[in-house]
Amino acid sequence: MQGFQFHRFVPDADRRTPFERLLPVFLELLNYTGGEPDEALNWMEEINRQTPVFTDQYTRDDFEQELKRRSYLREEYRDGTTGTGLTGKTEQAMRRRALEQLFGKMRKTRGGQHRTNKTGQGDEATENRRPFIFGDKPEHILMSESLRNAQINHGIGDFRLTESDLEVVETQQMAQTSTVLMIDISHSMILYGEDRITPARKVAMALAEFIMRRYPKDTLDIVVFGDDAWQVRVADLPFLQVGPYHTNTVAGLELAMDILRRRKATNKQVFMITDGKPSCLKEKGEYYKNSWGLDPYIVGKCLNLARHCRKSGIMITTFMLTDDPYLRQFVDDFTEANHGKALYTGLDGLGDSIFQDYEKNRRRRL
Repeated sequence: MQGFQFHRFVPDADRRTPFERLLPVFLELLNYTGGEPDEALNWMEEINRQTPVFTDQYTRDDFEQELKRRSYLREEYRDGTTGTGLTGKTEQAMRRRALEQLFGKMRKTRGGQHRTNKTGQGDEATENRRPFIFGDKPEHILMSESLRNAQINHGIGDFRLTESDLEVVETQQMAQTSTVLMIDISHSMILYGEDRITPARKVAMALAEFIMRRYPKDTLDIVVFGDDAWQVRVADLPFLQVGPYHTNTVAGLELAMDILRRRKATNKQVFMITDGKPSCLKEKGEYYKNSWGLDPYIVGKCLNLARHCRKSGIMITTFMLTDDPYLRQFVDDFTEANHGKALYTGLDGLGDSIFQDYEKNRRRRL
C-alpha cells in the first residue's frame, strides 16, 4: 500500500562559519548605531548575554580581528586617539544588505536606463517590426526577414536587396533620470520614542545601491535638512544622525532645485522622506521658527516652491511617516501644488513604496 511516511524534521546543519553567521547581525546593528562599529560590537555583547552569539572558541575579539583582517574595519585617528572606523567595503555591504531587505535581490541590467512609452530609434528591443527608415542602426536590421522580403519582392531570378526590403526591430527610447533624495533629520524623527531615522537611513542606502547597480547612468544626490539643508555623499548615509533641529523644508527644496538645475537629464524628481510639518525658515540670515501648528507663512513658502518645481518639470514624491490627519492636509495641499505624489506609509512599507514609485514614475521625452 502506497502512502505518505512522516518522519521527525531535522533541519539542515548551518554550514556557515562563525564569521559568516555574525556578519549580517553586525551590519544590521551598524544601521541602528549610525555607523559606530564599537557601539555595534557592544550591542552584540548585550545580545550575547540573552542569546549566545559568541563562544569560547570564537569570541568578540576573534570576530573583531577577522573584521579587520577582511577589511571591514580599519584603525583611524579621531580626536587624538586611535579608534575603529568603517571601510568602503563595509559601507557597500550595508547598502547591499539594505537593498536585498527592502527591494529583494536584483540582477544588474544592461544600459542602466528607464523605459518610456515612446518607440523609434531607441535602445531597448521590442516584439514589433517595421520597415527600415534612414538613420536606423545597422544592428537593428533583421537579416532573415529582409532577405525573405527581397525574394518576395524581386524573385529568385533577379534577386537583390534594396532599402525597401529591409526590416528592423522596433525599439523603445530609454530616458535618464536625475533624482534628489531629501531626508528629514529634525528632532521629530526620534520624538516620542519612535525611531524613524533608522528606516529612512536604510531606505536611502538601498535606493543608492539600487540606482548604482541598475541605472548607472542616472544621478542620485542626497540632501538632508533640519534648520538648514546640505548635501551628503552616499558614503555618509550610514552615519546620518538626527539633530536638535526644526524642519526647514524650504531650504531642502531650494537646494534640491539648485542641484537639479545643473543636471542635464530630461527627467528630474525629488523624493522627500519626512515625518513632520515644516517649522522653520531662514531669511536674511535670521531663523524664523514655529513649532506650534502649521504656520501659514512657512506653509505658503513651501507651496510656492512646490509650484515652482512643477513649472520647472520637477515632480516631488512625499513619503510621510505619520498618519496624523492634521499633517496630511498639508501634504495634500503640497502635492496638489506640485502635481506630484504623496504616499502615507508606515515604516515597514517605506522601502517598497520608494521602489515602486522609482520604477513607475517615468515621464517621456518631450
